[in-house]
Amino acid sequence: MKGIFFILFGILTICSISSCAQSKLIAQNRDEIVTGAAQTDLYLPFLKNKQVAVFANQTSMIKGTHLVDSLVTLGVHVVKIFSPEHGFRGTADAGEHVNNGIDNKTGIPVISLYGDHKKPTPLEVADIDVMIFDIQDVGVRFYTFISSLQYYLEAAIENKKSFILLDRPNPNGFYIDGPVLDLNYKSFVGMQPVPVVYGMTIGEYAKMLCGEKWLSADANKMIDADNVKIIPCKNYTHLSKYILPVHPSPNLKQMQSLYLYPSTCFFEGTVLSEGRGTDKPFQVFGHPTLPDSLFSFTPLPNEGAKSSKCFYQKCYGWNLSGTKEQVLQSVNNKIQIKYLKDAYQLFPGKDSFFLKNNFFDKLAGNNILMQQIKNGVSEKEIRKSWAPGLTTFRAIRKKYLLYEDFKN
Repeated sequence: MKGIFFILFGILTICSISSCAQSKLIAQNRDEIVTGAAQTDLYLPFLKNKQVAVFANQTSMIKGTHLVDSLVTLGVHVVKIFSPEHGFRGTADAGEHVNNGIDNKTGIPVISLYGDHKKPTPLEVADIDVMIFDIQDVGVRFYTFISSLQYYLEAAIENKKSFILLDRPNPNGFYIDGPVLDLNYKSFVGMQPVPVVYGMTIGEYAKMLCGEKWLSADANKMIDADNVKIIPCKNYTHLSKYILPVHPSPNLKQMQSLYLYPSTCFFEGTVLSEGRGTDKPFQVFGHPTLPDSLFSFTPLPNEGAKSSKCFYQKCYGWNLSGTKEQVLQSVNNKIQIKYLKDAYQLFPGKDSFFLKNNFFDKLAGNNILMQQIKNGVSEKEIRKSWAPGLTTFRAIRKKYLLYEDFKN
């Protein structure tokens, strides 16, 4: 087999000689970034004569062909598909229940790992030899695919199955920001003490879960370096601005939405619309009771937003849309706290701004940010409160990087 093997931080990382050298350089041509999935020669030998399960969705592509279809064509015995939030084909609403079923194209059973069933059971993996994970992440803590990764990885380790993660670039992997999660606020939208934007690929994140012993107690005892493999990307660094070839979920169809998501997703914990049901989700936000001199929009049901806040109501608020370059510049490698502060300041019913279910605290990972917004704390002071946690996280993160880092 081509390539060399490196034992890094207790996890086997596989890369070709050329890709290891190139990953230390800034890619000259962004089109040359090659995902882990596309490097089939590096992982097919581990699948020969094996019963394989694949955790995948619509982003699990190799040059326009789905990973599952590619593996089947190559003679790999894929016996089971696991799917995350939004389903295997990626069309379900956020939080919508997705039933198990059969993939129409391949006839392979599909098991949904979301809702009340987030982790494969021993029975579901009993007939499996190798568990593959290939999902495009967006690099934001409350985007639930890293939580799905943890449960899937735990199931593989606890049931003594080989685990292969096919790494993909992080489109928000060029900065770190936000409050680090307090484990008292652990939930499916935040399971580990990481900031909102953590600046790691999903492969690097998996290495951190194992290296920091952040998995289940049983998995932490049973981690076997030979059975946890990461296939890195070629030509990617944390300076890359990777443009997603396939949208990762129904409401992140544009890079503008994806760049703004770390800032505007906080509105999911408020009564304001975050733009679901419009053609610019997470790029617009507002509410019917805000001043009518502001930008206006009316959310309506659509694919990926069959039900949401403020449907059929004219909302007034903000439009942050623009070109990819304009939005990227406006974000400026930071979570934009001013959006929350401005909206709260103008909102007439302060007591009803935040949802009563405390979902905002789950998104923030603490109960501090809400109080800071209510008390009119300055952005400078809010950022100062994040600094100690970010310093600690940067030191942890550094141990698990596979790619050249940005300058902190």
